[in-house]
Amino acid sequence: MMLTSTTPDSTRTTDPTTDPLTFGVGVRVTAAVMADDYAAILTRVLADVDTTGLVVETGDVSTYVGGAEADLLRHLTDLAEALATTEHHVTLTVHLSRGCPGEVVCDLPGGAGPRAGDVPSPRPTGRWAAAEWALYPLADQGTSGVEPDHMRDIYAAIDHARELGTFRGSEHFVTRLEGDVGDVLATAVAGWVLVGRSVQHVTSHLTISLNSPSHAAHEIEVTR
Repeated sequence: MMLTSTTPDSTRTTDPTTDPLTFGVGVRVTAAVMADDYAAILTRVLADVDTTGLVVETGDVSTYVGGAEADLLRHLTDLAEALATTEHHVTLTVHLSRGCPGEVVCDLPGGAGPRAGDVPSPRPTGRWAAAEWALYPLADQGTSGVEPDHMRDIYAAIDHARELGTFRGSEHFVTRLEGDVGDVLATAVAGWVLVGRSVQHVTSHLTISLNSPSHAAHEIEVTR
């Protein structure tokens, strides 16, 4: 359950990689609150989350949020922190996507090409989270002399997660992340952006658990 905001003003350019909305940079988010009054909690929290610079479209399964990478990370971090402060067990399902051929409109052979960008900085929240993360570089052909190699790109993103201190291990089909939820979200966004510098179409899935009864000890460590 999400709320809808107004579409921000955006100047379109002939190069789709320079405009995040034209390039299809966005995320689909689903939040679940383990409480009887979950609808009231979600409505209250979401009404206060900043959507400046973003397009938000509500759906009955998930909510689409489109905009620049740094704005997306800010929004996701604010949302996760606000939900965590309810003290209820919360899960967030996050699906990031960029450069989808079905959304990009351009005449360049093979699509628009990669979109370069800076890696957004994390904002620590003091709220501990566990997450399962998967990254998908969807490269069908090389660009600028770079041959497609999805495992090379995935391993580079995992190495970046190690540097951020959120990597906890590899499991079936996913990478386990733990730490401050702001750092966990930043890890997923960073890998998505870094791979996106050489691969046009990149998606990433992140499932986050906050305030699980099994997290008590970790939450104490973060707040000290």
